[in-house]
Amino acid sequence: MSDFQRWTVSEPYVDIAGTLLEGPFHDETRNEFRFVDIWEQKLYALNLAEGPDSLRILDTSASIGVTANIANAGDSHKDQIVAAAKHGFALINRDTGELSYIRRAWDDPDKDHRMRFNDGAVDSHGRFWAGAMNDPKIQKPTNEGALFRLDPDLKLHRMVEQLTIPNGIGWNLADDTMYLTDSPTGKIFAFDFDAKTGAISNRRVHFDIGEPKEPDGFAIDEEGCLWSAIYGGGKIIRISPEGKVIGEVILPTRNITCPTFVGTELFITTAKDDVNDEQLPNSIRYGGRLYRVDVGVRGKPKNQFRFQD
Repeated sequence: MSDFQRWTVSEPYVDIAGTLLEGPFHDETRNEFRFVDIWEQKLYALNLAEGPDSLRILDTSASIGVTANIANAGDSHKDQIVAAAKHGFALINRDTGELSYIRRAWDDPDKDHRMRFNDGAVDSHGRFWAGAMNDPKIQKPTNEGALFRLDPDLKLHRMVEQLTIPNGIGWNLADDTMYLTDSPTGKIFAFDFDAKTGAISNRRVHFDIGEPKEPDGFAIDEEGCLWSAIYGGGKIIRISPEGKVIGEVILPTRNITCPTFVGTELFITTAKDDVNDEQLPNSIRYGGRLYRVDVGVRGKPKNQFRFQD
């Protein structure tokens, strides 16, 4: 593994004043990049060949935490993507923003109201994993959160309980380990992962930030390293498969939410900030924007959700 590397980003790629940008996704089939604003219930998309001027903004009827493509969309789903939304898993028309649920998570109306889905990812067998948390618009997050797994047959499984803000989810290159972030703990956990069955076991700490900052979403590169957004820390850190910090991307705003790869570039979402300080004198100005930086390594390809044939 290489020596410690540092990159610095000073200006946004897309200079919008978002509130809670998340869910960055490179859709190679369209040469399109999309992301969401969870708080404002918006879906953004831009053509990468045309750049920021091509940005489209769609209003959705519920908050969206993360999206994924559908591997076997066919004619019936050709204009749709799948998402973890406010109440569960949903299909979204990528041209209109129309949202329809395919599996809700809660039968209890009170819980359905006070919870929302956050980050997630699709595994190598087309299962969509996503974490749910207390909706901060309703109440302060508690350990009522949980990690869910939606299978291709649309059966829903609760996989991990007593999470507070479940965030980044992903798998190592060997596909035998799953990583999961629970932000307020400062930890990224690892689990043994059975790709065939989707079972997880042997929870342990892969990385502990050890300071009052929160790891948020992450991306995984072709060398098996995690690039974890540090919310409140103004940076992305690169974590080796052994759990060591071997690089960082410094940004001009504090609240970094999630990175993803587009070729060798990291595209990075952020949230708004209400405070400037000596370390980040322009954090308010640069919060809630989309950034990009070339880090010289490619990302691990993302999987697509698959409906049961």
